[in-house]
Amino acid sequence: MTTWVPDSCTLPTAARPLRVAEFDSLFTQHLMNVSRPDRLRLEMVLDGEPVVDQAVRDLAARESGCCSFFTFTVSPCPEGIRLDIAVDTAHEAVLDALQTRAAAAAVPRPDGEGSRSA
Repeated sequence: MTTWVPDSCTLPTAARPLRVAEFDSLFTQHLMNVSRPDRLRLEMVLDGEPVVDQAVRDLAARESGCCSFFTFTVSPCPEGIRLDIAVDTAHEAVLDALQTRAAAAAVPRPDGEGSRSA
């Protein structure tokens, strides 16, 4: 996955697999829906467990710190937590890769709740 990381990312190379694992864990455990309303924006809905909001905000803040091309917006929504991710045109491929990663990591919940769309 790290082959698409742009030169503008300042996260040390050795730390990148750990960050990928954090995103994968978040997606696998909490992602309810992912959609792409336009080419430069990705919308995710995660379940509303109390620890999820804090975890999403922390991860988004750390990712913004090393990859300033991301704009993360975290807000409550009726289904739980909404995470909007936007990039500029130069980083569209990074958003494509993140969407692919989210779709691959997310698995349907046993209760059938939530939809995973890419």
